[in-house]
This record gives sequence, C-alpha cells and structure tokens, in this order.
Amino acid sequence: MTGPPAAHSPDTELEHLIEEEEFLEAQPFDLLTVPVIGPLLRWRHSRTFLQVPLFVVSIVMIFEGLLGPTLSPKNLATVLTWVHFRGALVLAILCAGNLFCLSCPFMLARNFMRKWIHPRFTWPRRLRNKWIPIGLFVAVLFCYELFGLWSSPWLTAWVIVGYFAAVLIVDGLFAHATFCKYVCPIGQFNFIASTASPLEVSVRDHEVCDGCRTKDCIRGRRELSSPLVILQRGCELALFQPAKVGNMDCTFCLDCVHACPHDNVGILSRLPGEELMSDPNRSGIGRFSRRNDIAALALVFCFGALMNAFGMVSPIYIVESWLKRTLQFQSQATALGILFAAVIVVEPALLLGLAAWITHAWAGVKNGWLAIAVRYAYALSPLGFAMWLAHYGYHFFTGLYTIIPVTQNAVARIGWPILGDPQWTLVGLPKTVVEPLEFGFLLLGLAGSILVAWRLAQEDSEKHPVRAFVPWGVMCAILFFCCVWLMTQPMDMRATMGAG
Repeated sequence: MTGPPAAHSPDTELEHLIEEEEFLEAQPFDLLTVPVIGPLLRWRHSRTFLQVPLFVVSIVMIFEGLLGPTLSPKNLATVLTWVHFRGALVLAILCAGNLFCLSCPFMLARNFMRKWIHPRFTWPRRLRNKWIPIGLFVAVLFCYELFGLWSSPWLTAWVIVGYFAAVLIVDGLFAHATFCKYVCPIGQFNFIASTASPLEVSVRDHEVCDGCRTKDCIRGRRELSSPLVILQRGCELALFQPAKVGNMDCTFCLDCVHACPHDNVGILSRLPGEELMSDPNRSGIGRFSRRNDIAALALVFCFGALMNAFGMVSPIYIVESWLKRTLQFQSQATALGILFAAVIVVEPALLLGLAAWITHAWAGVKNGWLAIAVRYAYALSPLGFAMWLAHYGYHFFTGLYTIIPVTQNAVARIGWPILGDPQWTLVGLPKTVVEPLEFGFLLLGLAGSILVAWRLAQEDSEKHPVRAFVPWGVMCAILFFCCVWLMTQPMDMRATMGAG
C-alpha cells in the first residue's frame, strides 16, 4: 500500500529553484523566441517575404540609375547604394548578423529561375576557396575609386544589373549555393564581418542532434513516399549544424531552421568575435589556421577598409600627384594600382611577416612564420570591421535624411507629386554627433582585436604568452592610430549634396 508522498523540505525546494535559475541563465538568448520576430522568421516563406521588397527596390534603382537624374546626389541609385545600403549593412551586422544575405534580392531571382532551369554541374574542386571572391572584392574597391562609381548613377545601375546576371549564370550552371560561397564579394564581406556579430545560427542542444538519424538540416526534408521530392532544402553551403562553428559562410538563410524536425536550431547569442579565439574543425570550412585563403580574406577586409577610406580623404591627391611626378606617368589607373598594391599587399606582408618572425623567435612558438601569420591574421578582423563601421557609418549618419528629397524627386518625376516638393536642405546628423560614434566603433574594434590576439597567444605559448602577444598588440595599436588619423581627415561627402 503506497503512502502519501513525502513533503519537500524548504531546503530541497530552494535547491530546485536555484538549479532552475542557473539553467535559465545558462541558456543563450534566442532571436527566434522573440514575439513577432521569431514567428516571422520561423515562417517557411519568411525569406521570400523579406526578399521581395529589396528586389523591388533593386529594380527601381536600376531604372532610376539608367533613366533618372545624372547628378548623383539626386538619384536614388547612387544615394541608396553608396550612402544608405552600405551603412545599413554594417550596422545590421553589428546588431544582429548577416541580415542582407538573409534578404538578398539576387537569390529571389535565382530561386525563381531554378523552377525551370536546374543546374547540371558542380563547382570545380580546385576553385572551392576564397581566392576568386577576394580578387573580385579588390576589383570592386579599385573600380569604385577609378571610375567614381558613387558619382555615376548609370554605372551604379549596371553594377546591379551585372550582379543579377552573374548570379543567374553561375547558379544556373552550378548546383547548391555556389555563387554565395565561392564567388560573391558582398557575401564574403558579410561572412568575415559577421565574425563580430552578437548572434549566430546554431543548435540549441547538441544531445538532440546526437540522437537525430535523418540529418535534415544538411540533407533537407523529403517526402516519405517519394524521397526524390524535397519538401524543404537543407543547408546549400554544406554547413552541418552540429559541427558548425560561427558565422563564416553562413548566409542566415534559415533553411536549417525550417528543415530541422526537432526544432533544435535557433539564432543564438554569443560573444562577438568568439569564433576567432579558437581553432576547431568547422563544418564546411575546416580549421582557420589551415585556410590561407580565408586568412587572406581577413587581411583584405582589414587593409581594404584603410584603402577605401584613404581614397576619400584629401592626402590621397597629394600622394597620387607625387607618384605621377616621381615615376613620370599620367595614368590614374597606374597611380591607383600602386597605392592599392602598397596598402593591400605590401603593407600587410611586411607587418605580419615581422610580427610572425618576432613571435617565433622571441616567444618560442614552434610554427613557421607563415603559419603564425595565418593564425593571427584573424585577430585583425574586429578592427577592420570597426573601420568599415566608422567609415560607412559616417556617410550613413551624415546623409541619413537625403533619401527623403531624393524619393520626393523620383516620385514627382513620374507625375505623382504626392510627397511634396523635394526638401534638398535635408541632409543628416551633425558631425558633432557622428564623430563620437566613429571613435567609439574604433575603440571597440581595437578591444576586440587585442582580446582575440591575447587568446591566441595564450594558446600558442604557455610559458611566454605576453611575448607572443606583444607583436600583435603593437600591430593592432598601429592600425588603430592609422584608422583614427584617416577618420580625422577631411572626407569627401560622396553621393550627397555638396559631394566632392
């Protein structure tokens, strides 16, 4: 005969409450649990819902760039692209993650095309790296300066058209998300920048994944009676969720969220830059320390930020004139090419080579100088992202309201002046408000790079971590002061009224 249940003592109840509180505190924040936002992102058609508005805006920008005003500050194509899009992009990554790839309008066109055209090929194995997008990234930065893309609505429109064409051609021929992973320069920018994001797509409970037999997050969910019929595709970028680490190569497409039969994938909080502080074997990527191409991407990302900002300040005209006079040539492309080579190739090679040699000789780190340089190259990513934030944020905030008169003007030109006369006096926030934000971004980036470098130094040299850290800490400080100097120089107000 069973007696009445024993009463819980106050001490036992208190222990249960403490354990429950500790469990809840250990759970990271999950964006998918937020009211309104969570249900929206869980919706199977959420990505299409987010892509459609940006697709419409892209088409408007193409027509506006080709047929609208030739003066860039009055054209939607140039103002939206070079002032608002770039600023919104980096701010979104800072706050949440790779939201542009999530709502990418190019993928909407690609998915529509694949209803009728199915790719027949797989991307060549020797090209499954970041060297092509690195080259395209540098080419975009170079052409931006050489052809003054910010001042040409017509060229800006053709850049957008070219992007649509490239996506349709590459993903029309090659299966999976080939363009995103191995070609797209904007995507690579987003990938490396998202290493500083506070959120990542990740599994909630690894024990649930250990017991999963279908692996739908990578294989996709299929019709039981007909396995060839895919109800929900899995990750096209070959990122197996249980072994995925960080945001590199993740487009936030949320296919894994929709495919998981256990509802075990979320958008979880983490320490920004955390994925740079360790070197596990990552699904779809491998180890960072063995990926020279991704390390090169991190360096181009960082030093490209310096070059892009240098192209907009007054001293560049002095340097270009000196180069032409000294080397006796008149070609703008040649002068710009020399500057790009000096900042993006020679400067990082010298700085990293010297720092790696000192780390090897002084701290006794056993790896060769190239392996050391590759490992610590990732420590520069937070500072590089901070420079993009400071630079793009400057243009975004100082030109924040320019979208209003430009939109008024565009609507009035098509005979629908319901928004009133263009208010061309609207510009943006004053510099006295924006400049503290710039330096705040740079200080956060410096702190992030120093933290990553210190963590790597602790792993590499248990006996002399300070010695291993010092060369990289000094390099971060040098780059930080270069960033500060650049942001204190007079800068062209491109694509806005009064632009240079």
